[in-house]
Amino acid sequence: MIGPGFSDPVFQSQGAFRALLAALAEPGTRHVLPGAIIPPEGLQAATATALLTLADYETPIWLPPTLRDGAAGAWLRFHCGAALVSDPAQAAFAVIDGTAPEPALAAFDAGSDQFPDRSTTLIVQCAALKGGEAVTLTGPGIATTRVIAPSGLRPGFWAEVAANNEAYPLGIDLLLSHADAVLGLPRSTRIVEFA
Repeated sequence: MIGPGFSDPVFQSQGAFRALLAALAEPGTRHVLPGAIIPPEGLQAATATALLTLADYETPIWLPPTLRDGAAGAWLRFHCGAALVSDPAQAAFAVIDGTAPEPALAAFDAGSDQFPDRSTTLIVQCAALKGGEAVTLTGPGIATTRVIAPSGLRPGFWAEVAANNEAYPLGIDLLLSHADAVLGLPRSTRIVEFA
């Protein structure tokens, strides 16, 4: 049985869209996504809300095979009409578990010189948005520097993010999600210090 999506799609998607924009405009700040939905198994509430807000039949989504073939995949196909793709490079939106060793961030579409905005937006599901390895951020939307410490990320994750930043204006945009909140890390945000 497929669970419900938004009870008030216009109001809830507008609120979530504003929160997602704010998260990407103010990198590293925690933003709660309103919507109060019960996500399908395998997706955090913030992940499900973001996809329900942003995805439609024109936006292919990549999920790990266990999610794609399970309740999460059925839920997204039903509520968004989105195509679920097996190749990470074909995805407009993608979801990974922060601890999963694959796929690498470089496996997703970094955009092109003509269309850097057509890169993948990757949602990384974390164990928490605090309590992990601290990293220092700088870039647009950050007055000086900002420190974040999400937990539940694979070894080498921050080195991958730093390599993604070096490709700017190409590169993927990241949303780190846990429970009902996200931290935005657009490709323009630089990782200036990490272990």
